[in-house]
Amino acid sequence: MTDVLNFAAELIARPSVTPSDAGCLELIGARLAAIGFVLERIDCGGVANLWARRGSDAPLLCFAGHTDVVPTGPLEAWRSPPFVPTQRDGMLYGRGAADMKSSIAAFVVAVERFLTAHPDAEGSIALLLTSDEEGDAINGTVKVVETLKARGECIDYCIVGEPTSSARLGDTLKNGRRGSLSAKLTVKGIQGHVAYPEKVKNPIHLAAPALARLAAECWDEGNEYFPPTSFQISNIHAGTGATNVVPGSIEVLFNIRHATASTVEELQRRVHAILDEFGFDYDIAWTIGGRPFLTPKGTLVQIMSAAIYGATGVMPELSTTGGTSDGRFIADICPEVIEFGPINATIHKIDECIAIADLEPLAKAYEGMLKGSLLP
Repeated sequence: MTDVLNFAAELIARPSVTPSDAGCLELIGARLAAIGFVLERIDCGGVANLWARRGSDAPLLCFAGHTDVVPTGPLEAWRSPPFVPTQRDGMLYGRGAADMKSSIAAFVVAVERFLTAHPDAEGSIALLLTSDEEGDAINGTVKVVETLKARGECIDYCIVGEPTSSARLGDTLKNGRRGSLSAKLTVKGIQGHVAYPEKVKNPIHLAAPALARLAAECWDEGNEYFPPTSFQISNIHAGTGATNVVPGSIEVLFNIRHATASTVEELQRRVHAILDEFGFDYDIAWTIGGRPFLTPKGTLVQIMSAAIYGATGVMPELSTTGGTSDGRFIADICPEVIEFGPINATIHKIDECIAIADLEPLAKAYEGMLKGSLLP
């Protein structure tokens, strides 16, 4: 436990608020280089990215993660400073303890142990680490994937160290994520005095029935792995601030979280079709936050499930819930992408923490995955 705990604490002590890496990759790279990894920095736009690989043969198993963390929030609200790793009541406290510096520490230690015991294991091991997951996510993992894809370097199996566990370590293994499709809808009207309705065209009135229709629409039924696609309005803005002026336009922000049962293109077409039925003048700007990915029950899911059970005594349930992750980028060059990591109850919160007793089982689970993937 001491190896994982000490390394996790070293990483937590680095104030790597996104997109800063604060030297985390140097710490990680030094340990990896010492056990034969070739290190390649693929930094871009002020974002620190590391591709570290040991071996050239297939299969290639990759651990993906991020060293950046979200801002701390008010420092006075923390019981101990967020970048001073603190042990208290059986927990390790600090920003990034659960999301996801402990996962990185556990995997590095797992690799060290695995290679000590099996120095001639077949296949290859890689780590893909970025400091841009909690931020814009445009100069991080996506850039590394583009580089690997350009030179024909593919990954056979990938595990992302996101904090997936819910009530206890090992209870949840994510084998996919929903896609995220956002839009800014602008409905145009004619501004004027509220007392002269014949001279205005109220965009709020025009938009309201269409928004109700979009909110009530059944986009799909989901499938074996995903819940039905959901539509949520997150923001509506209109008006000049005066009570006697009809606005000239209304701006609506909405998001669609979608399963593999619906494509981005199909969802866009259906939204436009509904809006067109109402006959008003509008503009819509789309943003694709990420397309869905799915790893069906197969080799990697079976190997990781067995490794988790061996380390924790818990058989994980498969899940595709939650937000997006960098797995959406890696899925472009890897047929099997899963996510597994610590309990997520305190991520992004004040006093983020991880149970110290979970650190060793986490490393054992990752080591079990290495054995199951790379040993005959």
